[in-house]
Amino acid sequence: MRDWLIHIKRGEYASLQTQIREALVSAILDRQLDQQEPIPSTRKMAKSLGVSRNTVVLAYQGLLDDGYLLAKQRSGYFVSDKALEDHMPKARKAASPEKPKGTGLNWERLVNKHPSHQPNTVKVRNWQDFAYPFIYGQVDHTLFPLAEWRDCTRQALGKKWLGDWTNDFTNEDDPLLVEQIRRRILPRRGIMAHDDEILVTLGAQNAIYLITSLLVNQDTRVVMEEPGYPDMRNIFQLRSQNVGLAPVDQSGLMLGPELDNAQIVYTTPSHQFPTTVTMPLERRMALLKKASEKNFIVVEDDYEFETNYVNEPCPALKSLDDDGRVIYVGSLSKTLFPGLRLGFMVAPKALIAEARALRRLMVRHAPSNNQRTAALFLSLGHHDALIRKLHKAYRTRWEIMGAALSKHLPSSARNPSFGGTSYWVKGPAKLDADALSQAATAKGVLINPGRICFGAAQAPRNYFRLAFSSIDEKKIEPGIKLLSELIKQPS
Repeated sequence: MRDWLIHIKRGEYASLQTQIREALVSAILDRQLDQQEPIPSTRKMAKSLGVSRNTVVLAYQGLLDDGYLLAKQRSGYFVSDKALEDHMPKARKAASPEKPKGTGLNWERLVNKHPSHQPNTVKVRNWQDFAYPFIYGQVDHTLFPLAEWRDCTRQALGKKWLGDWTNDFTNEDDPLLVEQIRRRILPRRGIMAHDDEILVTLGAQNAIYLITSLLVNQDTRVVMEEPGYPDMRNIFQLRSQNVGLAPVDQSGLMLGPELDNAQIVYTTPSHQFPTTVTMPLERRMALLKKASEKNFIVVEDDYEFETNYVNEPCPALKSLDDDGRVIYVGSLSKTLFPGLRLGFMVAPKALIAEARALRRLMVRHAPSNNQRTAALFLSLGHHDALIRKLHKAYRTRWEIMGAALSKHLPSSARNPSFGGTSYWVKGPAKLDADALSQAATAKGVLINPGRICFGAAQAPRNYFRLAFSSIDEKKIEPGIKLLSELIKQPS
């Protein structure tokens, strides 16, 4: 039994014996005690709490009498099966006297920001239990090279690298991972950077939050795509009261009047979130020209940079930037696995230095063992091999989904020219994608409603996203057929 389960306060409203009983009952009913292991002996408990053994004996005896504990000869006291079967939940209320009521604190008023009030994407935790998980941001575990990752983990945990990840490096990153990002990842996007222009983050989300914290105040004019990444909109709105939305067309972010007074513009040019369109080179150059003329900063979120398996990659905005006004954000979690939470940002060294100092105050740095394992995975060529494997699997699923949509939901979506891992689907004008999602979930089909991606109050409700990164290719067509049948049902 863990020590933190039992705490007593001398002079409290209840006796020591009652407090011991109350703590043990709570631990039992919360299932914090393993039924296969004995709870501490009366002697050990008394010594741990600094009370007389008789006090503990009386508390234990009361729990024995009430069926919470059972005594096994020469083994000690154990949690009784009967306690878990018969005593919830009413016994918990009777187990301890009611504490005096206080006025309490109004945390709703004390908290000066309320991110929990913002609309957010809802993800089903047990998505793997559903037959047709067309949900974005998850991966097919069968595609991941577990043996190679395990080998890199074993190497990282060996004596050779022990001091490289067990020590406290305060605000520094793993130099091997920074080197791999600089030499292997960034050149694919046409980006050349020095080590002091790269910061490892806890995923791309952490990078975006750092950037916003450093550059945005309540009056800063920030502009993002509409529709766009909802988490980005929420982060902006926590900091600024002046968030603008710029429409998206078949070439990505439109360079209209919405950008004229902007100080920061956020965009996903390679693979627009969520529409999947790619910004062509001509518009990228025009965006950079306008940024220079209007003197605004561009945040380039290249969130799926490794999933282009259709066309030749277009150069990243950062690679075309001569003024140093583009901040580049990338993620390793999209190609490795989401739970890794490793990303990076590339920016002028003055900004990186401030972001590094701010990150120190927040989390110091990303876990060093994860950084070293990822660095080894990259350096040994496993990441490149994984990318080739993903490209093959994703292209097949991309083609199957495109054909299935053409068959069952004709003219509802266009093939993403970049590739990626999802389709943006436009349903019939009167479709409510949120209601469709609920009905589809009941049938084992998970989708991502698109309303959350729009910032406008009167946004269309008939869009939704279908991802194929986490679903077996054989299930794509049957799942879309089932979804189309639900759409066609009379409301």
